[in-house]
Amino acid sequence: MAGTINKVILIGHTGDDVKMNYFEGGNCIGRFPLATNEEYVNRTTGERVSNTEWHNIVVRNKAAEICEKYLKKGDKVYVEGRLKTRKWTDDKGMDRYSTEIQCQEFTFLTPKGENQGQSQGGGQPAQATRPQAQPFNPNQPTQPAQPSTDTSDVDDLPF
Repeated sequence: MAGTINKVILIGHTGDDVKMNYFEGGNCIGRFPLATNEEYVNRTTGERVSNTEWHNIVVRNKAAEICEKYLKKGDKVYVEGRLKTRKWTDDKGMDRYSTEIQCQEFTFLTPKGENQGQSQGGGQPAQATRPQAQPFNPNQPTQPAQPSTDTSDVDDLPF
């Protein structure tokens, strides 16, 4: 095989709000932990076992700003990206390594208003200013908003 692939797909819950770091030139990086769970029944004991794996997610620039604005602790999110291992030196001079997911696409999966704990009459979730569940790809150029040609809300009655 001539090519290789480095691809990660995760669906999990955020463990904290997005932490932002800003740099000269206007670039920024957002980081947040993502928890994925595995549940199974131990065949020997019949006991239900639950394991949680934590992943360090890194998003950049516009994607980071969107995540900071809309993602809150506990939200469910789909993340697609690649593994990246960083080497760094701790304060004792020891080499340390951390593996991160460099996010390339994401989709918010928590319904609008669900994580705010608010509700409107009838048990319906409260409306929040949160984008619909659409994949975001920071590598694609954004399309300018098209003017709306919908005139259904225009009322031409004289009274």
